[in-house]
Amino acid sequence: MVLAILIIVALEAILSVDNAMVLAVMVRPLPPELRQKALLYGVVGAYILRGLALLFATIIINVWWIQLLGGLYLVYLAAKFFLSKKPIEEAPETAQEALAQTAAKSFWRIVVMVNVIDLAFAIDSVLVVISFSKNFWVIFAGVAIGILLIRVAAGWMITVMERFPRLEAVAYAVVGWAGLKLGLEGWNHGAEVVLHNPNLILWLPKELFLGVTFAILIVGAVWALRSGNPAPKHSNP
Repeated sequence: MVLAILIIVALEAILSVDNAMVLAVMVRPLPPELRQKALLYGVVGAYILRGLALLFATIIINVWWIQLLGGLYLVYLAAKFFLSKKPIEEAPETAQEALAQTAAKSFWRIVVMVNVIDLAFAIDSVLVVISFSKNFWVIFAGVAIGILLIRVAAGWMITVMERFPRLEAVAYAVVGWAGLKLGLEGWNHGAEVVLHNPNLILWLPKELFLGVTFAILIVGAVWALRSGNPAPKHSNP
């Protein structure tokens, strides 16, 4: 049982690198004091949603449009970032403060979107872990530990992006790529379940997805860390 839980945790960690990146970029616009709160609410929501997804797996895997809409939203976030004329790091301090205030006002919207995106990712996760084990409590224990690790990783990624601002571009590249994968999975489920036309399915092998994801992370990290100096640490007077 312990070995099965460890394997599920490892699977969750491998498949959820993109999930942690998504969480990091979604909560980063919030003021620092609200980021951890948003991640905490995300943890609670993730446990509830993953538990329900496991209990009602045969139903949830047919809600293909959640994945499709979630994927489109992530692609939108990435496109918005790269098409914006002035990245947040280059904005004046007053503009950054205004941005933080605006983000604080939309705190609950961000929390809701974090949980919606997590539900979209949960569908794929449920399919993987159920194919590995049929014991609900073993699966849930592995998934629960995996969720906690994802939230810790997201918090760490936010800190690193604060230190090296150019890494945000790398994170958004992963978010856009994850959105493409999530949207394709939703489209494929819809083509199979609703349209009953397998010819419309657009396969993206998991090996290819993971390979491109790690390539973006490695190449992007090298570019970000070598292109200029990290953001200076501000000391309190």
